[in-house]
Amino acid sequence: MGSNSSWTGKQNKAFENALAIHEQDTPDRWEKITRAVGGGKTVEEVKRHYEMLVEDVKQIESGQVPFPCYKSGGGNKKGCKFMDEEQGLKFLKLQ
Repeated sequence: MGSNSSWTGKQNKAFENALAIHEQDTPDRWEKITRAVGGGKTVEEVKRHYEMLVEDVKQIESGQVPFPCYKSGGGNKKGCKFMDEEQGLKFLKLQ
């Protein structure tokens, strides 16, 4: 049946970790990632979550979504740090 509810922080973290562990050529990759996520998610839901993540990254890359400005310890915007393409897309090399 599956769970159509939103993803929890714990599920998202498990999803990210499982993506890092189970590369594209891993046999039964999506089934293994789905088991890692838990919470009653189906393989189809996990694949869709991945597709949405890829789309989000594409939008960020194309400039449609600005990078957030993270404040430095001083609390001013002078310390803004921006992700470069390599940092932002590191996890997508697993496609």
